[in-house]
Amino acid sequence: MTASLIADLASGTLHDHIAEIAEDAARVILPYWRAGGEVFTKADASPVTLADQQAEALILSRLSALYPDVQAVAEEQSEAEGRPASAEAVFWLIDPLDGTKGFVAGKESFTVNIALIQDHRPVAGVVTAPATATTWRTSAGGGAEMRRFGEPWRAIKVRNRPQEGIALLSHSVTDEEATRLAARHGCTRWQGTDSSLKFCLIAEGRFDAYPRTGPTSEWDTAAGQAVLEAAGGRVLAADGSPLAYGKPGFANGGFVAMGG
Repeated sequence: MTASLIADLASGTLHDHIAEIAEDAARVILPYWRAGGEVFTKADASPVTLADQQAEALILSRLSALYPDVQAVAEEQSEAEGRPASAEAVFWLIDPLDGTKGFVAGKESFTVNIALIQDHRPVAGVVTAPATATTWRTSAGGGAEMRRFGEPWRAIKVRNRPQEGIALLSHSVTDEEATRLAARHGCTRWQGTDSSLKFCLIAEGRFDAYPRTGPTSEWDTAAGQAVLEAAGGRVLAADGSPLAYGKPGFANGGFVAMGG
């Protein structure tokens, strides 16, 4: 880890930097939202747009200028050029536009995600929702906070599990599967939501669990996990250990994100 990154992480300046970069990427994305732009198909059949590509270019350029010796693993670059063979001890995980399908459909639940990984754990992260001009981030001292663009930051924290907990589920699961997953994790109700917003809504104390059985990539979860853990929550892999990063292929198995 470079000396400047160590100093900025300790002082909190790094959290300021990545929040500013994520919000600037959101401003790059917004003109494309609901504008009917061209959608391309990647090798895995998932969609990608100019918004994804231009936001990622901005993020990579800004992070490289600040911390030139830190490895960056970003979704669009990895899909175009191949995923890195391995991760360094410290590296960035970047998803410039999580929830591209919803973005293309004109929905609001898409996000910008930047996370710093150290020794397989997310130690800093920011999630920005361009459509609602809202950002969640880790903060100096180990907490989590959120703001609307231009407003002061306010601290957030997970809630203790209520008697009737509410789960968040991906729209990709059936109603029957969603009900089963919610019940398995102590929730009597559930709501469908896209992208890494699920981690942030649990971190705010509005929901209680997000179980995921299908595969995801590490850049889909790292920033949200950083925010949720900083707010007092947990993200556990199928074996009960904290979800870790730098795995072969940068791929996740099943996991559950939980509040208090």
